[in-house]
Amino acid sequence: MSIIYMLLAISVFVALVFFVAFIFSVKKGQYDDTYTPSVRMLFEDEIIKEKTVLPAKKTTTKPIKLKEQPK
Repeated sequence: MSIIYMLLAISVFVALVFFVAFIFSVKKGQYDDTYTPSVRMLFEDEIIKEKTVLPAKKTTTKPIKLKEQPK
């Protein structure tokens, strides 16, 4: 049973070490993105198209009458 307590203490210690290393690297700027701001102007903006409603066209054509074929 004492080995469980020892393993638990070791795992908490290792987790704290990794957490401190992460905080240290964030404060030093390790995860800062220095590349994207310089090329952001080259990316195309999304074009937002507005949907315009066109009025319905009135048809002025007359219906076609078919000639009856003689029997």
